[in-house]
Amino acid sequence: MACKVTPERLKPQKNTRRIVEWNELPPSTQQVQADLNPLAKGILMAHQVEYMALDAPIIVAEKGRRTGITFVEALIDTLVAASSKQAGGMNVYYIGDTKEKGLEFIGYVAKFARSIAKVQKLGVTDIEEFLFEDQDENGNSKYITSYRIRFGSGFQVVALSSNPANIRGLQGKVVIDEAAFHGDVQAVIDAATALLIWGGKIRIISTHNGIKNPFNQLINDIKGGKFGNSAIVYKATFDDAVTNGLYERVCLMTNETPTAQGKEEWYTTIRSAYGSRAAAMLEELDCIPRAGTSIALPSIWIDNAMREVRPVLRWSLDKDFEYLPVSDRVSYGEDWIHKYIDPVLKEYVDPTLNHVFAQDYARHRDFSVIGTGEISPILELKVPFVVEMHKVPKMQQVQIASYIIENLPRFTCAAIDATGNGQGLAEDLADLYSREYVHQINITRNFYKEWTQPLIDLFESGFIDIPRDNNLSQDLLQITEIDGVKMIPAIRAKDLKEPELYRHADSAAMFILLRYAMLNQLTTPFNFQALGITRSSIIDNHIKTTVKGWGTVTSGTNYRGYND
Repeated sequence: MACKVTPERLKPQKNTRRIVEWNELPPSTQQVQADLNPLAKGILMAHQVEYMALDAPIIVAEKGRRTGITFVEALIDTLVAASSKQAGGMNVYYIGDTKEKGLEFIGYVAKFARSIAKVQKLGVTDIEEFLFEDQDENGNSKYITSYRIRFGSGFQVVALSSNPANIRGLQGKVVIDEAAFHGDVQAVIDAATALLIWGGKIRIISTHNGIKNPFNQLINDIKGGKFGNSAIVYKATFDDAVTNGLYERVCLMTNETPTAQGKEEWYTTIRSAYGSRAAAMLEELDCIPRAGTSIALPSIWIDNAMREVRPVLRWSLDKDFEYLPVSDRVSYGEDWIHKYIDPVLKEYVDPTLNHVFAQDYARHRDFSVIGTGEISPILELKVPFVVEMHKVPKMQQVQIASYIIENLPRFTCAAIDATGNGQGLAEDLADLYSREYVHQINITRNFYKEWTQPLIDLFESGFIDIPRDNNLSQDLLQITEIDGVKMIPAIRAKDLKEPELYRHADSAAMFILLRYAMLNQLTTPFNFQALGITRSSIIDNHIKTTVKGWGTVTSGTNYRGYND
């Protein structure tokens, strides 16, 4: 195929210049009304006004998407470039992560300049496209497609389409937008700070892109005092913007009438668009950086493993429950067990297969999750049901766990979270059913390093079958590779059934423990044989309980629920 040769006269030259047509601007810019006065009362949202009032050599803004920080930065820069040198005017250089972002930004500046010029004569010209000469430290030049607006003050706003090699050569104010997504974030930040020597200003704006990203590290350094009084961190989340009238501003731009129902639907649509990607939602909307940058368990593997809807039982209590008399709590627990656990055990548990048990313990904030697993002859792990407990006292958790273990056919192994407060529950179950069968697991980085991958292998091979449930899917998607270790990061996501509650990938930890139990099961199943009716009496202020198959166990609690 012949190459198409561009005539010499049409090749881009250093001084190439043209006027950008308004219809070339992105839709987000075109939606800004021509007669909009951004300085009028009520146009800017409260957090935008706060941001405008900030003054420091370095300002770092961590933002949720659609919060309007870039929008108000364009307004600030319009005023800066339009001002005289005596009034603090200077050139402004905007560096976005894409060419489209640069064009969007310069479009905002053009809109604001024309609007403000009705009141103040700023000597504004049109948007010019030109080639910006960028020269590296070795003297090599390249030309970057750029856009600018020149003001009567003698200053200009320039939007560059890519990172210049010589940011240090930009004298004035430099705005780095979506900094966390630039190719070499640290190099851009380091180069920008050199501008301070000549009295320049730096604005670094971005949503987060992982906890290890230099943008997040810069924020931590500023908060830690490493920059003294020369730097400020400002945060604006999506919810901040919604509270301050973002929905109403969107309606203003789109010529729609805002309503309470419309606002609720709009908010829900944006949040729900993330689906089970809770970590991404928290990062992009709530300014909570993800602990890792690599999802360890693809959603397609999770979907394939969720072959049918099976019970995910939930027992959620309020704080008043723990103040009931012990006998009332035990009785309530027995009623819940017989109403919900018994039918599930009878309908969904295969009595011919070996069974394992796992529990990730939580007491107050998170969910305590129990899972059981059936081991098929071809070594497939099937989870017949899951139990989730929120704010359930340890006594009742042992009551439920012990009942399930005792009624699992051919029980071979249990793996119990013994981290922190979980140690008490793990010890109780180990005392009841022998430490050979009940493994007390301290969930650490080393545990994840050894045991998360075996769970992932089950999903990859299709040898796992779990209940179809949105929360379980969301939890499993939280498994992230952090510095080479596949683990659960320290972030929380809203529960999809009760949005006022939060989850810490609780069922994901349970599934890892279940895989551990599967690979550590004893060859001889543990079988219970009743020795009679449970008896108890008080000896030395302790409840002395006779448990089926184990003789007498002395403890401070009678968990009951062991009768036939």
